[in-house]
Amino acid sequence: MTERLADISARIEGIRELGAVVNAMKGIAAARAHVARGQVDAVDSYAATIAVAMSRVLGPDIAKTDPDKDKQQDAGNQMGLLVFCAEQGFAGAFSERVLDSISGASGAETLFLIGKRGLSIATARGLKPHWSAPLPSHTPGIPKLAGEITTAIYAAVTARRIDCLDVIFTGWQAGRPALVRQHLFPIDLANLPPASRDRPLMQLSPSTLIASLGQDYFNAQVCKAALHAFAAENEARMEAMSSAGTQIARELEMFQATLRRVRQEAITAEIIELGTGAVTARDRR
Repeated sequence: MTERLADISARIEGIRELGAVVNAMKGIAAARAHVARGQVDAVDSYAATIAVAMSRVLGPDIAKTDPDKDKQQDAGNQMGLLVFCAEQGFAGAFSERVLDSISGASGAETLFLIGKRGLSIATARGLKPHWSAPLPSHTPGIPKLAGEITTAIYAAVTARRIDCLDVIFTGWQAGRPALVRQHLFPIDLANLPPASRDRPLMQLSPSTLIASLGQDYFNAQVCKAALHAFAAENEARMEAMSSAGTQIARELEMFQATLRRVRQEAITAEIIELGTGAVTARDRR
Protein backbone atom coordinates (compact mmCIF):
# COMPACT_ATOMS: atom_id res chain seq x y z
CA MET A 1 0.00 0.00 0.00
CA THR A 2 2.83 2.39 0.90
CA GLU A 3 4.52 1.74 -2.46
CA ARG A 4 1.27 2.45 -4.27
CA LEU A 5 0.85 5.74 -2.44
CA ALA A 6 4.41 6.72 -3.36
CA ASP A 7 3.81 5.85 -7.03
CA ILE A 8 0.62 7.91 -7.20
CA SER A 9 2.27 10.86 -5.43
CA ALA A 10 5.19 10.73 -7.89
CA ARG A 11 2.74 10.65 -10.80
CA ILE A 12 0.90 13.69 -9.46
CA GLU A 13 4.18 15.58 -9.07
CA GLY A 14 5.14 14.70 -12.66
CA ILE A 15 1.78 15.92 -13.97
CA ARG A 16 2.15 19.18 -12.06
CA GLU A 17 5.60 19.75 -13.56
CA LEU A 18 4.23 19.04 -17.03
CA GLY A 19 1.43 21.51 -16.39
CA ALA A 20 3.98 24.17 -15.45
CA VAL A 21 5.85 23.58 -18.73
CA VAL A 22 2.61 23.75 -20.73
CA ASN A 23 1.61 27.01 -19.03
CA ALA A 24 5.04 28.49 -19.74
CA MET A 25 4.83 27.51 -23.43
CA LYS A 26 1.35 29.02 -23.63
CA GLY A 27 2.55 32.27 -22.07
CA ILE A 28 5.54 32.54 -24.41
CA ALA A 29 3.35 31.85 -27.45
CA ALA A 30 0.83 34.48 -26.33
CA ALA A 31 3.54 37.11 -25.92
CA ARG A 32 5.09 36.36 -29.31
CA ALA A 33 1.71 36.44 -31.08
CA HIS A 34 0.84 39.77 -29.45
CA VAL A 35 4.12 41.35 -30.54
CA ALA A 36 3.74 40.07 -34.12
CA ARG A 37 0.18 41.39 -34.43
CA GLY A 38 1.34 44.81 -33.33
CA GLN A 39 4.15 44.85 -35.89
CA VAL A 40 1.82 43.94 -38.78
CA ASP A 41 0.31 47.44 -38.56
CA ALA A 42 3.77 49.01 -38.86
CA VAL A 43 4.57 46.93 -41.96
CA ASP A 44 1.18 47.86 -43.47
CA SER A 45 2.00 51.54 -42.98
CA TYR A 46 5.43 51.06 -44.57
CA ALA A 47 3.94 49.23 -47.58
CA ALA A 48 1.27 51.93 -48.00
CA THR A 49 3.96 54.63 -48.04
CA ILE A 50 5.87 52.80 -50.78
CA ALA A 51 2.65 52.29 -52.76
CA VAL A 52 1.96 56.02 -52.66
CA ALA A 53 5.52 56.74 -53.82
CA MET A 54 5.15 54.30 -56.74
CA SER A 55 1.82 55.88 -57.68
CA ARG A 56 3.37 59.37 -57.72
CA VAL A 57 6.26 58.18 -59.89
CA LEU A 58 3.92 56.57 -62.41
CA GLY A 59 1.67 59.61 -62.51
CA PRO A 60 -2.03 59.92 -63.37
CA ASP A 61 -1.69 58.47 -66.88
CA ILE A 62 -0.86 54.93 -65.80
CA ALA A 63 -2.55 52.45 -68.17
CA LYS A 64 -5.17 50.24 -66.58
CA THR A 65 -4.92 46.70 -67.90
CA ASP A 66 -7.91 44.57 -68.76
CA PRO A 67 -8.39 41.98 -65.98
CA ASP A 68 -9.74 39.38 -68.45
CA LYS A 69 -6.73 39.88 -70.67
CA ASP A 70 -4.41 39.42 -67.71
CA LYS A 71 -6.12 36.14 -66.86
CA GLN A 72 -5.58 34.88 -70.38
CA GLN A 73 -1.91 35.84 -70.29
CA ASP A 74 -1.44 34.28 -66.84
CA ALA A 75 -2.67 30.90 -68.11
CA GLY A 76 0.78 30.03 -69.45
CA ASN A 77 2.79 31.57 -66.64
CA GLN A 78 5.32 29.64 -64.57
CA MET A 79 3.81 29.86 -61.12
CA GLY A 80 5.75 30.02 -57.89
CA LEU A 81 4.27 29.40 -54.44
CA LEU A 82 5.66 30.95 -51.27
CA VAL A 83 4.25 28.82 -48.44
CA PHE A 84 4.56 29.56 -44.72
CA CYS A 85 4.31 26.51 -42.42
CA ALA A 86 5.16 25.94 -38.77
CA GLU A 87 8.71 26.21 -37.52
CA GLN A 88 8.19 24.14 -34.36
CA GLY A 89 5.90 21.42 -33.10
CA PHE A 90 3.09 21.57 -30.51
CA ALA A 91 0.93 23.60 -32.91
CA GLY A 92 -1.69 21.01 -33.79
CA ALA A 93 -2.29 20.43 -37.51
CA PHE A 94 -0.98 23.89 -38.45
CA SER A 95 1.40 22.76 -41.19
CA GLU A 96 -0.87 19.96 -42.39
CA ARG A 97 -3.68 22.43 -43.15
CA VAL A 98 -1.34 24.65 -45.14
CA LEU A 99 0.09 21.76 -47.16
CA ASP A 100 -3.37 20.29 -47.74
CA SER A 101 -4.29 23.53 -49.52
CA ILE A 102 -1.62 22.88 -52.19
CA SER A 103 -2.04 19.11 -52.42
CA GLY A 104 -4.07 19.50 -55.62
CA ALA A 105 -1.62 21.93 -57.25
CA SER A 106 0.22 20.87 -60.36
CA GLY A 107 3.82 19.76 -60.06
CA ALA A 108 4.87 22.56 -62.41
CA GLU A 109 4.73 25.12 -59.59
CA THR A 110 8.00 26.06 -57.91
CA LEU A 111 7.69 25.81 -54.15
CA PHE A 112 9.40 28.16 -51.68
CA LEU A 113 8.72 26.79 -48.20
CA ILE A 114 9.28 28.46 -44.83
CA GLY A 115 9.36 26.53 -41.53
CA LYS A 116 11.39 23.48 -40.47
CA ARG A 117 8.41 21.57 -39.13
CA GLY A 118 6.53 22.20 -42.36
CA LEU A 119 9.55 21.13 -44.40
CA SER A 120 9.70 17.83 -42.53
CA ILE A 121 6.01 17.16 -43.22
CA ALA A 122 6.31 18.24 -46.86
CA THR A 123 9.27 15.91 -47.37
CA ALA A 124 7.28 13.04 -45.89
CA ARG A 125 4.55 13.82 -48.44
CA GLY A 126 6.99 13.72 -51.33
CA LEU A 127 7.10 17.49 -51.88
CA LYS A 128 10.50 18.89 -52.84
CA PRO A 129 10.77 22.67 -52.34
CA HIS A 130 13.00 24.62 -54.69
CA TRP A 131 14.10 26.72 -51.70
CA SER A 132 13.39 26.65 -47.98
CA ALA A 133 14.32 28.56 -44.84
CA PRO A 134 13.49 28.42 -41.11
CA LEU A 135 11.04 30.86 -39.57
CA PRO A 136 12.78 32.94 -36.86
CA SER A 137 11.83 32.28 -33.25
CA HIS A 138 11.48 36.04 -32.60
CA THR A 139 10.00 38.83 -34.72
CA PRO A 140 13.26 40.88 -34.99
CA GLY A 141 14.49 38.12 -37.33
CA ILE A 142 11.52 38.54 -39.72
CA PRO A 143 12.97 41.43 -41.81
CA LYS A 144 16.15 39.44 -42.44
CA LEU A 145 14.08 36.44 -43.51
CA ALA A 146 12.01 38.66 -45.81
CA GLY A 147 15.22 39.88 -47.41
CA GLU A 148 16.42 36.31 -47.97
CA ILE A 149 13.07 35.34 -49.48
CA THR A 150 13.10 38.39 -51.76
CA THR A 151 16.61 37.52 -52.96
CA ALA A 152 15.62 33.89 -53.62
CA ILE A 153 12.45 34.90 -55.50
CA TYR A 154 14.19 37.46 -57.67
CA ALA A 155 16.95 34.94 -58.43
CA ALA A 156 14.30 32.46 -59.59
CA VAL A 157 12.72 35.17 -61.75
CA THR A 158 16.10 36.08 -63.26
CA ALA A 159 16.72 32.39 -64.00
CA ARG A 160 13.29 32.29 -65.69
CA ARG A 161 12.16 29.56 -63.35
CA ILE A 162 9.06 31.56 -62.38
CA ASP A 163 7.38 34.68 -63.68
CA CYS A 164 4.57 35.02 -61.14
CA LEU A 165 4.22 34.23 -57.46
CA ASP A 166 1.44 33.62 -54.92
CA VAL A 167 1.89 33.48 -51.17
CA ILE A 168 -0.01 31.13 -48.85
CA PHE A 169 -0.04 31.74 -45.12
CA THR A 170 -2.32 31.30 -42.12
CA GLY A 171 -4.17 34.24 -40.66
CA TRP A 172 -6.36 34.24 -37.57
CA GLN A 173 -10.00 35.27 -37.91
CA ALA A 174 -12.70 35.12 -35.23
CA GLY A 175 -10.47 33.00 -33.04
CA ARG A 176 -9.89 30.38 -35.72
CA PRO A 177 -7.05 29.83 -38.24
CA ALA A 178 -7.86 30.88 -41.81
CA LEU A 179 -5.74 30.17 -44.89
CA VAL A 180 -4.93 33.19 -47.04
CA ARG A 181 -3.67 33.11 -50.63
CA GLN A 182 -2.52 36.36 -52.22
CA HIS A 183 -0.84 37.33 -55.47
CA LEU A 184 2.58 38.90 -54.87
CA PHE A 185 4.41 39.08 -58.18
CA PRO A 186 4.22 40.78 -60.61
CA ILE A 187 2.87 43.69 -58.61
CA ASP A 188 -0.59 44.71 -59.79
CA LEU A 189 -0.17 48.43 -60.47
CA ALA A 190 -3.95 48.81 -60.72
CA ASN A 191 -4.13 48.29 -56.94
CA LEU A 192 -1.96 51.32 -56.22
CA PRO A 193 -3.67 54.37 -54.71
CA PRO A 194 -4.76 57.15 -57.11
CA ALA A 195 -1.85 59.30 -58.26
CA SER A 196 -1.65 63.04 -57.84
CA ARG A 197 -1.66 65.20 -60.95
CA ASP A 198 1.86 66.51 -60.45
CA ARG A 199 4.83 64.16 -60.54
CA PRO A 200 7.71 64.80 -58.14
CA LEU A 201 11.08 66.00 -59.37
CA MET A 202 13.17 62.90 -60.11
CA GLN A 203 16.89 62.47 -60.73
CA LEU A 204 16.41 58.86 -61.84
CA SER A 205 14.27 57.49 -64.63
CA PRO A 206 10.76 56.34 -63.67
CA SER A 207 11.56 52.74 -64.65
CA THR A 208 14.59 52.67 -62.35
CA LEU A 209 12.60 54.13 -59.46
CA ILE A 210 9.69 51.74 -60.00
CA ALA A 211 12.05 48.75 -60.08
CA SER A 212 13.65 49.80 -56.79
CA LEU A 213 10.39 50.76 -55.08
CA GLY A 214 8.72 47.62 -56.40
CA GLN A 215 11.34 45.43 -54.75
CA ASP A 216 10.86 47.28 -51.46
CA TYR A 217 7.09 46.92 -51.78
CA PHE A 218 7.44 43.19 -52.50
CA ASN A 219 9.74 42.83 -49.48
CA ALA A 220 7.17 44.57 -47.28
CA GLN A 221 4.40 42.23 -48.46
CA VAL A 222 6.59 39.19 -47.73
CA CYS A 223 7.42 40.58 -44.30
CA LYS A 224 3.70 41.10 -43.63
CA ALA A 225 2.87 37.50 -44.63
CA ALA A 226 5.71 36.20 -42.44
CA LEU A 227 4.43 38.16 -39.43
CA HIS A 228 0.90 36.84 -39.95
CA ALA A 229 2.25 33.28 -40.19
CA PHE A 230 4.44 33.78 -37.11
CA ALA A 231 1.50 35.09 -35.10
CA ALA A 232 -0.86 32.37 -36.34
CA GLU A 233 1.61 29.60 -35.47
CA ASN A 234 1.96 30.92 -31.93
CA GLU A 235 -1.81 31.31 -31.61
CA ALA A 236 -2.20 27.71 -32.78
CA ARG A 237 0.35 26.70 -30.14
CA MET A 238 -1.64 28.62 -27.51
CA GLU A 239 -4.75 26.68 -28.51
CA ALA A 240 -2.89 23.37 -28.41
CA MET A 241 -1.42 24.19 -24.99
CA SER A 242 -4.86 25.21 -23.71
CA SER A 243 -6.22 21.81 -24.75
CA ALA A 244 -3.23 20.11 -23.16
CA GLY A 245 -3.72 22.13 -19.97
CA THR A 246 -7.36 21.05 -19.78
CA GLN A 247 -6.37 17.40 -20.18
CA ILE A 248 -3.63 17.77 -17.56
CA ALA A 249 -6.15 19.28 -15.12
CA ARG A 250 -8.46 16.30 -15.69
CA GLU A 251 -5.67 13.79 -15.10
CA LEU A 252 -4.46 15.66 -12.02
CA GLU A 253 -7.97 15.62 -10.54
CA MET A 254 -8.30 11.91 -11.33
CA PHE A 255 -4.99 11.00 -9.68
CA GLN A 256 -5.72 13.19 -6.66
CA ALA A 257 -9.04 11.38 -6.22
CA THR A 258 -7.20 8.06 -6.53
CA LEU A 259 -4.66 9.22 -3.95
CA ARG A 260 -7.43 10.15 -1.49
CA ARG A 261 -9.12 6.79 -2.01
CA VAL A 262 -5.88 4.83 -1.53
CA ARG A 263 -5.05 6.83 1.61
CA GLN A 264 -8.52 6.10 2.97
CA GLU A 265 -8.07 2.42 2.18
CA ALA A 266 -4.70 2.46 3.95
CA ILE A 267 -6.19 4.15 7.02
CA THR A 268 -9.10 1.71 7.02
CA ALA A 269 -6.70 -1.24 6.72
CA GLU A 270 -4.61 0.07 9.63
CA ILE A 271 -7.70 0.54 11.81
CA ILE A 272 -8.90 -2.98 11.01
CA GLU A 273 -5.43 -4.34 11.69
CA LEU A 274 -5.20 -2.50 14.99
CA GLY A 275 -8.70 -3.57 15.93
CA THR A 276 -7.97 -7.18 15.02
CA GLY A 277 -4.72 -7.07 16.99
CA ALA A 278 -6.50 -5.64 20.04
CA VAL A 279 -9.19 -8.34 19.95
CA THR A 280 -6.61 -11.07 19.57
CA ALA A 281 -4.60 -9.75 22.52
CA ARG A 282 -7.74 -9.60 24.70
CA ASP A 283 -8.71 -13.15 23.76
CA ARG A 284 -5.28 -14.41 24.71
CA ARG A 285 -5.65 -12.90 28.12
